[in-house]
Amino acid sequence: MIFCMMGIFQSLKQFGLGGIVAGILCLAGLIIFAVWLLKTSWGRKSLADSRPRRNNMPFYLPFVPLFIWVIAGSLAIAIAAKLAGDLQQWQKAFLDNFIYFVTAIAVTVIVIILARATFARRLKGFGLNVRTIHKDFLAAVINLLATWPLVIAALIVTMFFGKLIYGQDFAIEQHEELELITAYPQLPLRILIVVLAILVAPLIEEMLFRGLFQTMIRSVLEIRNPKPVLNKAEGFQTRHSAWLSILISSALFVIVHTDIAHWPALFVLSLCLGYSYEKSGSLFRPIFIHSFFNVVTIIAVLNQ
Repeated sequence: MIFCMMGIFQSLKQFGLGGIVAGILCLAGLIIFAVWLLKTSWGRKSLADSRPRRNNMPFYLPFVPLFIWVIAGSLAIAIAAKLAGDLQQWQKAFLDNFIYFVTAIAVTVIVIILARATFARRLKGFGLNVRTIHKDFLAAVINLLATWPLVIAALIVTMFFGKLIYGQDFAIEQHEELELITAYPQLPLRILIVVLAILVAPLIEEMLFRGLFQTMIRSVLEIRNPKPVLNKAEGFQTRHSAWLSILISSALFVIVHTDIAHWPALFVLSLCLGYSYEKSGSLFRPIFIHSFFNVVTIIAVLNQ
């Protein structure tokens, strides 16, 4: 269902932690991240100017497209498996991914309709303003670069504790979609998986988890803490609701993934996605970050 963490461990293995390319990228990312920490007082002031997105969305609304996506997709795959009869393995994989493609597009349309109906300024208020695309594209590259060393660190920690708990044979398994793209050379299947990974999945997942869930969570927090922060004694107020909404929506984003070994690195990446949305107010930025991340992992796997 989710492509965001597909093959990151294979990507690192492809480049090698000690490789020149990985070293340069990590060093550049660390520098960018260090500069960000210094400019934002270790992140405390990073979202001080972040404005909440005005909307009249009820708290349960984001769950509607999520349930439609999961339930409709699962039922459609089960029905198609019975009706299709005997197919080759790659054909079954193609059929399942095509159903995912159709249901994801349908749910994307539903999310857009809900956003137009519940957000002030409609889709612009939701974060889909085409005038910001050029800025978001470059910012997405920088944001992902700054996050990359943290994702690697999360993977290293996961491997360390995994081997400590489960033994030296512990390994972070490759995402099933990457297994398909490496196991079957059929071009139609590969093209479909690539389109899903770099276009469809980033679009629907960011609209759903960042656009709807993160906004809804922050709106609930803002209602409970409507006053702006005036001093440290006031505790969690408006400024803190942005980070709390990012943390909660990231936890939800992680939970819907089935591979627990991917959770720590995925959570780190999700924090970057959520922060980029709150900081810019644009959904294009996390969509680009998500897409770029998947592009890197796919290229790494196909070049093995």
